[in-house]
Amino acid sequence: MSEPARSQLAFLIWAATPAHPELIATPLVHALAGRALDAEVELHFAGPAVRWLVTGVAAAAYPAAGSDKSVAAFIAEAQQAGVRCYVCSMAAAQWIATDETLLAGVRHAGATAFVARSLDPAWKTLVF
Repeated sequence: MSEPARSQLAFLIWAATPAHPELIATPLVHALAGRALDAEVELHFAGPAVRWLVTGVAAAAYPAAGSDKSVAAFIAEAQQAGVRCYVCSMAAAQWIATDETLLAGVRHAGATAFVARSLDPAWKTLVF
């Protein structure tokens, strides 16, 4: 008996920037939901949203007033669940200073990586 095909999800996060922390919880919760359903999940951060992946930025932000869970806690939970985080190399060059560091486990990927996921029928993509 063959194994059932595993679901694969790739999310592009570009509008949910540190200027609007209320927008980042949704893609992170959806990524966790995908992992709970045993899907392979990737988060591709682009544009100013790459700032979330800079050490310290997400730790200082909360998705809602009165929330006790920081954006960093959401990202860490997603990574611990097996979600892979990618920073767009072009956006990183624009939005991340050379003396800043990325969160542990973050990988670099260009725009082509997400476009390739979009064109691959095995992957489903969402944009936030």
